[in-house]
Amino acid sequence: MTRQQVLDLYFMEARSKVLDLAAFFDRVDRAEGESDFRLDALREALKSLDSRFADRAEGVLLALSDRSLEPIPVATTKAACGANPPRST
Repeated sequence: MTRQQVLDLYFMEARSKVLDLAAFFDRVDRAEGESDFRLDALREALKSLDSRFADRAEGVLLALSDRSLEPIPVATTKAACGANPPRST
C-alpha cells in the first residue's frame, strides 16, 4: 500500500487510540494515590513512538515485557498485569 492508502485506512483507528491514551493519562493524573510499575512501563513504551526510532512496535513490546531469564518460583496473581513488575529479592 502507499502511505496515502495506509492513512486512509488506519488513521481514524490510530486517532481513537491516541485519544484513549490521553484520556487514560488525564484520569491517572487526577486520581489520588501513588502510581506503580505499570504506569512507568507505559510511559517508557510511549517513548518508542518517537518518529526518530525504527521498530516502534518492538520498542513498545520490549518496554512492557519481562526480559528475565529465570522463572519466578511462585506466581503472585492469577492474571497477567501487562507490564513487568519489579521482582522482590
